[in-house]
Amino acid sequence: MTLTESLLPKLSEWRPAGDGRHSLAVAIPEAEWTANLTADKADSLSCLVWELTLSRTGDVPEGLTLKTWAEGVAKRATGLLEPLRVLEVDAVRGEGLLRSDSPAKKGERLAYYEVRLFGTDRAVVRRFTGSRTESGREQVAFALTHEVLAKLAGDIAG
Repeated sequence: MTLTESLLPKLSEWRPAGDGRHSLAVAIPEAEWTANLTADKADSLSCLVWELTLSRTGDVPEGLTLKTWAEGVAKRATGLLEPLRVLEVDAVRGEGLLRSDSPAKKGERLAYYEVRLFGTDRAVVRRFTGSRTESGREQVAFALTHEVLAKLAGDIAG
């Protein structure tokens, strides 16, 4: 089973109790990944995602580099509000940065996704808002259906 196929039923079954931010950790040995989701809300169809972290638990595929992984994620991740583009790949630090190609505009604020890659074995997805006229940014939760969230995890995993 793929990461997407294995993660989807786990998301649909997840029912966090109480108010506040909750976390779900799902190990998927057959896909060689672990998914850690932090969400402000979750129901039978969707989540209000704070952060998604994917960690590779198996061997890195032969020939995969940080650059090729980043480029692949940008091409495959099609379920978000904005397409992703590779902003930076720093092979020396072992980090890659992808962001929304065209941030969403909400009045004077911009909203964008950010995917940080660490080596070839960990990825973190978040969403931020910022002002056009002021410096700084703020992390915000973002709504995704379970199907889109599972697909995003699979798209990142490759």
